[in-house]
Amino acid sequence: MIDPKIQAAIGESLSAFSKYGSFNATPFIDKLIAVFSTDKPFLEKVDDMDAVFNDEPALEGLREIFFDLLMINFFSADAIKLEDDYLESEEWEQIEEDTLDRGTELLNLLLYLTECIDEDIEPELEDYLKEFLLVDDDEFQDEYSIYEPVIENQILMESPLSEINKVVKKLPADAELKDLFYPMMAFFQNPEASGETEKAVADNAVEKDFDMAVYGILTNFK
Repeated sequence: MIDPKIQAAIGESLSAFSKYGSFNATPFIDKLIAVFSTDKPFLEKVDDMDAVFNDEPALEGLREIFFDLLMINFFSADAIKLEDDYLESEEWEQIEEDTLDRGTELLNLLLYLTECIDEDIEPELEDYLKEFLLVDDDEFQDEYSIYEPVIENQILMESPLSEINKVVKKLPADAELKDLFYPMMAFFQNPEASGETEKAVADNAVEKDFDMAVYGILTNFK
């Protein structure tokens, strides 16, 4: 099964990757939707998804982003067919162990957006940091460490997109959020993106094809 908002996000992401890059990724939209839509066990779907990316090196930068989407799709579409306590089972615990090195922080952000949809609230950066990630809580200092560049630059919510671009370029190469920083901050500035906003986001993007692919996922995840 596939969640309709995941299907929309896949289409928008690969369309944006094509529009703002040099590679036409649109033929892969149907291929990935087909992978997401099967009733196969989760790890088999991961293998099928990886096979699509293995066949096209130009898409490699999106592999872990799409793993996040596949995980979210499992929670929202696949898991409803399983036992209520499946996510607490030894089987799921083993799956989590086997995929510990997969995905990005986009997963947390998509989980937050899912919660926003469920509770009918508008996404806000401060709410995400303090109420969802609990970065102020002593028990969640790993999250604080990962999100420190975001926490320290919340003023960017009131700044031009060009300032977000400048901050990204100053982040250490090994900063965990370096790749996601620009599209995440641009999204929180304008969760309801218009054509004009999209152009401004693209004009100031750091890695245009990747940034706009992620931005497309976020703005279409409704």
